Amino acid sequence: MDPISDSFLADLVKSTIALFVVIDPIGSVPVFIALTQKMEKMERISVTKIAIITAAGLLFLFAVAGTQILTIFGITISSFMVAGGILLFIVAIELITHGEWRFAGGGTKDESGVVPLAFPLLAGPGAITTVMISYQTAGLLATATSILIVIGLTYVVLTYVDRIYKVLGRRGSIVVTRVFAVLVAAIAVQFIVDGIQELFLV
Repeated sequence: MDPISDSFLADLVKSTIALFVVIDPIGSVPVFIALTQKMEKMERISVTKIAIITAAGLLFLFAVAGTQILTIFGITISSFMVAGGILLFIVAIELITHGEWRFAGGGTKDESGVVPLAFPLLAGPGAITTVMISYQTAGLLATATSILIVIGLTYVVLTYVDRIYKVLGRRGSIVVTRVFAVLVAAIAVQFIVDGIQELFLV
């Protein structure tokens, strides 16, 4: 295997692991259950597809043109992290206090696939920042491949969420949702802290 292939493989593995950890599809399961628990099976499948397609689109867009997009609006990555963290924190508080995301009911069910599932839960500021950095350091091919791999794995996980729910049961899902909501809140706070540190302390 030539050096270029070795380098590409190393970059791909590094980018894929980093993005998988940040998106954390396994950790998103309880939140996904809470957000879609009142939906029928077909509605849940539709929401899953919309969330996956939207998240993938956002990641590809920001990987290639993220820096330019933020520059056009005069936004730094740090400010973006703070804003995304605040939105994610609001989602976490809703899940902790009510056990579900109440603000998707005003429109179509599919809206849940965009906010908060696609953004900021899956393609949040952490994931967007990760793919932007990956594009700069590993190149387009490795970054695009890592996005496809992680999004594919996420789709598989969310597709089998019904089976996972059956294993957990109603009480189990409530407990797990609350616990993971706290973790989501912690991740959101970390986004905000990191963003503020970069804005004012660097």
